[in-house]
Amino acid sequence: MQFFKANIANPVEFISGGQFVSEIPWIHTKRNIDSFEIIIGVNKTLYIQMEDIQYEVKPGTVLLLPSGCTHHGYIESEGTLSFYWFHFHFPVGYKLIDAESMDGDVSIFRMDPDSRQNIADIYIPLFSAPPGIERVNILFHQLMHAVNSNYYTKYSGYYLLTSLLIELSEQTITNFYMPRKKSGKDYNLEKIMEWTRIHATEDITVAMIAKKFNYNKDYLSRFFKQRTGINLQEYIHRQKISKAKDLLSRSMQSIKDVSLAIGIGDDKYFMKLFKKYENMTPTEFRQAFTKMHMNNR
Repeated sequence: MQFFKANIANPVEFISGGQFVSEIPWIHTKRNIDSFEIIIGVNKTLYIQMEDIQYEVKPGTVLLLPSGCTHHGYIESEGTLSFYWFHFHFPVGYKLIDAESMDGDVSIFRMDPDSRQNIADIYIPLFSAPPGIERVNILFHQLMHAVNSNYYTKYSGYYLLTSLLIELSEQTITNFYMPRKKSGKDYNLEKIMEWTRIHATEDITVAMIAKKFNYNKDYLSRFFKQRTGINLQEYIHRQKISKAKDLLSRSMQSIKDVSLAIGIGDDKYFMKLFKKYENMTPTEFRQAFTKMHMNNR
């Protein structure tokens, strides 16, 4: 596995970006460009080859194409293919590192966790499936809204793009390269949290989760709050709101349909819940990030 390491002491330079949508079968043209590009899968699968490696960019996966690399489609994608894309330049040094070098860098973080606050590098896999893809999608929409709103300074896009790249790097390091000593209870907690995240769009309850993992409902609630600082019901709500924000920013589904899509049958309750956690209504959230460049070639 290869990782892209770059210094972000200064913001990354945004060039262009948008959402690609093709209603008919489509294949990526062959090209070699002098900027970096990140592609985020939204719908169907993009089949793209970089040098001699073939990738399947499915919904929720992220592909980074380094500057100067030759890439092209190798299989025609189905109609209704869609993905987010953006091009950018790094102002200073960057390099490609292997897994061994990545482990070496991360070992420094493990020995001195406080040093992480002073790190000016990001680490992004060439190809990955971030566990928190909803956060990445939301940051992308914030970026697109800013760059298409004619702000008085181009640095609005530069800093938002840099934040998006930091998010990708943080998820890579925190979720895959920062293991810590865990008890059996910790492993069970991680399984519960991951199961809840995956099934957040369903009508799940604390009682259902307790039964799934063979816990007493009240004990699980106390245990979860002791370990995480929030109760399990709140964690369920936060996961549902995260999914809702992603849908609101990238689709035109009605509020009622979004509510149903995240497993809440009462859209009025959903709006109340959304306002509680986001301090704005679902409609206000959607209107905050409406500007998007779209293309089909």
